[in-house]
Amino acid sequence: EKNLAELEEKAEKNLIMLCEEKMRQEEKLYKLKREILLRERERKLDEALDKQLEVLPRLVAVCEQFKEQYKRFADALDATRHELPRKNIHIEGDMDTFLGELGKELTTTQELLTELLPSCADESTKTLNALKELKEVSQKMSKELQRSSTQMQNLASEASKEVSLHNQQVCEESHGLDAAKCWYFD
Repeated sequence: EKNLAELEEKAEKNLIMLCEEKMRQEEKLYKLKREILLRERERKLDEALDKQLEVLPRLVAVCEQFKEQYKRFADALDATRHELPRKNIHIEGDMDTFLGELGKELTTTQELLTELLPSCADESTKTLNALKELKEVSQKMSKELQRSSTQMQNLASEASKEVSLHNQQVCEESHGLDAAKCWYFD
């Protein structure tokens, strides 16, 4: 019985030591699993970071291009938004109609001046010079109005084109090139 008690005591000590060893091994196992999971997570984060680093330079270039296009669009919008300066003049209708009617009036003035110049040769030189000057000014104004009107139309066209191209680019980026092809070519 004494040997049996000693054996039981030894077995119990060995069992406690084995349990403690098992717990230490389990802790080691958990630590190793945690390290493996952390390494896996770090590897995934590194991969995601590498992908972002690949995309970011292109994105920076696109952002710079967008800034430049936006600046041009804003300048074009500013240029087309402002109307010709006028003081104490009431204009009915829109600017194009006004410019068209003004062009007609300038043409009529030019014709009248052309008719009057030969008959005024007998009158004083001051009147003749004033009429010539009026004719030159009206021709210059007519040319400037035509040029300004053309410039405004060109700027509006460019602004519209830039907006359209930008919207197309945004649609292509957000919906993909294949989806955008269906919209434009089907």
